[in-house]
Amino acid sequence: MTMHDIRHGEFVNLRPLQVADAALTHLWRGSARAANLNRGAQTVEEQAQWISARPASEHNFIITLKNGQPVGMVSLIGVDREHLHAETARFLIGEEDAVRGIPVAVEAMKMIYEIVFDELQLKRAYGTIASSNVLMMKWQRFLGMKEEGRMRSHYFINGHFQDAVWFGILEEEYRRVALPRMKSLIAAGRAQASAKGHAQGESHASD
Repeated sequence: MTMHDIRHGEFVNLRPLQVADAALTHLWRGSARAANLNRGAQTVEEQAQWISARPASEHNFIITLKNGQPVGMVSLIGVDREHLHAETARFLIGEEDAVRGIPVAVEAMKMIYEIVFDELQLKRAYGTIASSNVLMMKWQRFLGMKEEGRMRSHYFINGHFQDAVWFGILEEEYRRVALPRMKSLIAAGRAQASAKGHAQGESHASD
């Protein structure tokens, strides 16, 4: 991996997932925050094998803060250049305390959408969410995704069957709805960071 592989945002970077991330991502997949995801690898070794087997057509990233600390993961898979769509997947914030007060999730998703709609020039992004993952569905709706259908009892997660809820967003919806909302949330994070830095500066000046 070179620095050119890293995608730089204002608050976070996206760097390619590596086999060296197996232990950390395995830990994240076993956390309570991953309870509504499909079952992952059962050992670090299996996780390493899974990472090494990812096809070149996938875009698998580790989300890092600007200081380099890994805090999550996100992927873009199933890129279809004929029908011009791709699936957003494996989105997980693994270090909740480290990202508190920082628009990590929204900027990471914005960067994925930039790959979809600006770089690859696709027309649609989609994904599935387990029906018990109510907060994720609410968040995706706020960001402009629309529920497109359900596959009943498609996932067996947390000891019971759940529907797979399909969500999708078209390029026009991304530019008209999602992008302005994302920019607004990032701007709010910027203002919050600026106010925090100003307060810390005043505190040091009074020491």
